[in-house]
Amino acid sequence: MIPNTPPLREIEELPDLGITLSDGCRLSARVWRPVDCRDDPVPVILEYLPYRKRDGTCARDALTHPYFAERGYACVRVDIRGNGDSEGLMEDEYSQQELDDAVEVINWLAAQPWCSGSVGMMGISWGGFNSLQVAALQPDALKAIITLCSTADRYADDIHYKGGCLLNENLGWGATMWSFSSRAPDPALRPDDWREMWLDRLENEPFLPDVWLRHQRRDAYWQHGSVCEDYSAIKAATLAVGGWGDAYKNTVPELVEKLAAPVKGIAGPWVHKYPHFAVPEPRIGFLQEALRWWDHWLKGLDTGVDSDPDYRAYVMDGVRPATWYTERPGVWVAEDEGATAHLPVQTLHLSDQGLGAEGDLSALVRSPHDCGMSGGEYCAIWLGPEMPGDQRQDDALSACFDTGPLEAPLSILGAPRLRLKLSADKPQAQIAVRLNHIHPDGASTRITYGVLNLTHRDSHADPAPLRPGETVEIVLDLDHIGYTVPAGHRLRVAVSSAYWPLIWPSPETAELRLTEGAIDLPVRPVTDQDECRFSSPEMAPDWQVKTLREASNSRRVETDLNSGIVSLLIEDDFGMVQDLDHGLIAGSIARERWMIHPDDPLSARGFCEWIDEIQRDETKLRTVATCEMSSDLTHFHLSAQMKAYENDTKIKERDLSFSIPRDQI
Repeated sequence: MIPNTPPLREIEELPDLGITLSDGCRLSARVWRPVDCRDDPVPVILEYLPYRKRDGTCARDALTHPYFAERGYACVRVDIRGNGDSEGLMEDEYSQQELDDAVEVINWLAAQPWCSGSVGMMGISWGGFNSLQVAALQPDALKAIITLCSTADRYADDIHYKGGCLLNENLGWGATMWSFSSRAPDPALRPDDWREMWLDRLENEPFLPDVWLRHQRRDAYWQHGSVCEDYSAIKAATLAVGGWGDAYKNTVPELVEKLAAPVKGIAGPWVHKYPHFAVPEPRIGFLQEALRWWDHWLKGLDTGVDSDPDYRAYVMDGVRPATWYTERPGVWVAEDEGATAHLPVQTLHLSDQGLGAEGDLSALVRSPHDCGMSGGEYCAIWLGPEMPGDQRQDDALSACFDTGPLEAPLSILGAPRLRLKLSADKPQAQIAVRLNHIHPDGASTRITYGVLNLTHRDSHADPAPLRPGETVEIVLDLDHIGYTVPAGHRLRVAVSSAYWPLIWPSPETAELRLTEGAIDLPVRPVTDQDECRFSSPEMAPDWQVKTLREASNSRRVETDLNSGIVSLLIEDDFGMVQDLDHGLIAGSIARERWMIHPDDPLSARGFCEWIDEIQRDETKLRTVATCEMSSDLTHFHLSAQMKAYENDTKIKERDLSFSIPRDQI
């Protein structure tokens, strides 16, 4: 509990506080702070992002930052160099320039007369990543961080590669960032040079999938910014938060186990959103939890955070498969010492008889290349039908190993580990493994999964081709999860040699032969009572807007019966709104198309398009960013186009194309 909670303080908002860096580049900050902070200085909470504070993160900023400001903090939301209303150009994600700028910003903030000298850093996704990375640089004023939906390993656990396989999110999110970073600043904040800044971005912002695809191994490029390289570098007190519906399921328990700095972890059922407004419910009073963290580490108050369990996790009840959930029943459990590494393991063997006792195994896996269409989004974020649905279609294209009906409920908390002996008939091959919950009527819910490029079986830094026909041993850790399978239901391990459109296919269709296998399940005693509790969510009032176009989304799979091509088509219309405070109008639409023939890995195609609009008075600005990817046996082929319009007149067109050698992917 927070002792002697003081009354809320009156706050003020600064929409465009300039922070000029040592090289002369001006970053734009939006600030919420108590009006009396010059007389009674306060700690600062920094959120440092490329996602446009003026129109990109407004909805969540409105709910979050005023809440802390009223309770005695200055909340500073900074646009990263080259984005939103900040000057300059962005080089890449998590570049040394970005991190050095952040340290300068922290030092500048700590020196302001309205700051007490203590700074915290908070963020989700990009902001969660760079909170960890900046903490590892140890700026003196940075006392604590809260990192959400982030990663400690940029190669193994980000949007680029997973298990040494190329994620299609590498193209998808690259398209998103090209669109975000090429948009204009708000002309109202830069009346004299907004057009010059916009044209500079349109001409020079990098198309990042080209950069990322040139590093197909875990080299020095990915080691940079991966705090797992030296966990001891982080001295700031760290609260790590994540969700089972998110892509970044592994970081929270990893940080709890590995950091020497004060650390606590919370893992809930949520997708890639802050947990005071995320789905699926139950939501938690995240802002209250964060306030306890800040008050202790930035103000020196005894709020009891030292006595919190090391790891609080939500163990979801097993439910029917669905592409979207608004709520997940389950229980909160608490681990006082570490996260899950200490939990006992139950081992089940793969055999010709199923999943359970040891036995002979001889199974062939040769999946059609459209296997994986029921996998959902790699990172569920846009609040659409993005979760993995019924797995029966993908199971039918996989080798499946089932237990009998469970005699008692089974709670899994942690990362299942699969150990396999196998051979392949090609020098390159992939394997995808899903742990599924099978209902009595045959419905199949994905519990967790993992993928592995078999050339990376021993090393992501130094892959080696397979020798066709030679048996190799692999170990594959599936993603962390908290899940209870009911009594009378079954577990299934489903093994496939393709997982489209989550990962790009190997250049040739490979056949795998499995000859030995077992899965280790981290288990926890089943409980039907919460072992810890959270307050109901509190937050500041909603962002005030006028809706000019409602948001909508669609996701569908189509098969062309003439060509045999199977396509996943996604459209997210984020709508269009007008800010009722400053009047800026903003809207965007994103489209993706992922196509493949079940028999031909070289038929794979990815297409992404973003249309973004802002309007300030009579000035209408629009960008149309598209990109496409294909491959042959030896190369990846990328093309990208940016078109920009001012009042419907095209003022800029930029066309790019790249061919990048495949490096055992």
